[in-house]
Amino acid sequence: MRRPVVAGNWKMHGSRSANHALLTDLERGLKAEWPIDVLVFPPYVYLADAARMLEGGQIGLGAQDVCAEGGGAFTGQVSAAMLKDVGCRYVIVGHSERRRLFHEDDALVSRKFAAALQVGMTPVLCVGETLQEHEAHQTEDVVARQLDAVMAMHGAASFADAIVAYEPVWAIGTGRTATPQQAQTVHAYLRSRIAAQDANIGRHLRILYGGSVKGVNAGELFAMPDVDGGLVGGASLSADEFQQICAAAALRAAVRH
Repeated sequence: MRRPVVAGNWKMHGSRSANHALLTDLERGLKAEWPIDVLVFPPYVYLADAARMLEGGQIGLGAQDVCAEGGGAFTGQVSAAMLKDVGCRYVIVGHSERRRLFHEDDALVSRKFAAALQVGMTPVLCVGETLQEHEAHQTEDVVARQLDAVMAMHGAASFADAIVAYEPVWAIGTGRTATPQQAQTVHAYLRSRIAAQDANIGRHLRILYGGSVKGVNAGELFAMPDVDGGLVGGASLSADEFQQICAAAALRAAVRH
């Protein structure tokens, strides 16, 4: 059985005091018996603080981005080795905001994916289509291109130690959410594309949904057979809301067991 994942992407939000309160509340509310992986992705400047708070606990720590280079004269960048050194075990690569606002192409995302794997971190590869692409029925073409770029560079075997997140760009921060069946259709397609190269990796790959996941819709989304959890944005900044989403993931795990 694929263990569900609930990952909170804090984006450019937070402060030392707010983060301390949020993590304290989260750790207090999560149940040790829940068979799920809970992750948080704070901004870079708060990673060391978060690592100290989370040490020995059940919440995993990740970074929102990583440099494709291993080190050197790249002012303002942070390498995978540095992230691992401060306690990160996960890193998001290819988030739609990085692709759209910072013009990261598939080749760069693939290199970042490899940089994470090289130091033993788990990359969370984001794929997804814009509203224009969605309305033009190009969803499968877009996510296939984004996925295939990584497979072409590193092979399907690289997904044995990775997570994929489907984040329809048209549903991020807009209040719009893909229906559970829409999400399932894309997740099943992504899984089949990996499985065509390696059936075992495709079967075990964890694929998260990342488009306006909230406590009220998490249960329906996670009930879909190929939706293995959520990459949560704004709702992860509320301990109560995030715990509701985690509870939905735990229920999914219990039903599937």
